[in-house]
Amino acid sequence: MTPAQASEQAEQVCRLAPVIPVLVIDDLATARPLAEALVAGGLPALEVTLRTACALDAIREMAKVPGGVVGAGTLLTPADVKAAKKAGALFGVSPGATDTLLKACEDADLPLLPGAATATEAMRLLERGYSVQKFFPAEAAGGAAALKSIGAPLPQVRFCPTGGVTLQNAPGYLSLPNTLCVGGSWVAPAGLVQAGDWDGIAALASEAAKLAR
Repeated sequence: MTPAQASEQAEQVCRLAPVIPVLVIDDLATARPLAEALVAGGLPALEVTLRTACALDAIREMAKVPGGVVGAGTLLTPADVKAAKKAGALFGVSPGATDTLLKACEDADLPLLPGAATATEAMRLLERGYSVQKFFPAEAAGGAAALKSIGAPLPQVRFCPTGGVTLQNAPGYLSLPNTLCVGGSWVAPAGLVQAGDWDGIAALASEAAKLAR
């Protein structure tokens, strides 16, 4: 897969809904009902971060949910890429980007949303062929104002801002011409997941799915 093809497929994922839920799964039993609730609420693209022992198994479970498009987040190494692909991930997300990681995703035919926080990082990715990127950590890197500024000289790069994004500040990002969607964890708060309040999570997803962009 070429970088251009990767960005084309990443854009298709980003256009599925205004928000991609960023999920940290601690209990495998919650994986499938969580995915079902989010998809039912109108958020089909799901990012499962590889930060827990059951993350790969969670991807396998979530991949069984009709209508869901499940990806693996926090990809750091070629081993992560192989494991995510084997588990059924349809796309990958990384906090930053290295040549080693980019090549691993290209070789594995795994579309990647690579992370960038500065104009230089965005330019390096664009030079390689990645026109769709993750702006991370969004709020810590200057928020919507910073992303707007990066967009002025680099209008051909489009982003999914992630990191500190909430229901309250998401509209500021989504109003920007260089934002395709946002990534956020607020649609699956730990308390509701632990309580098994799937209706509550579906309601949060529905609210997020209605955000304008």
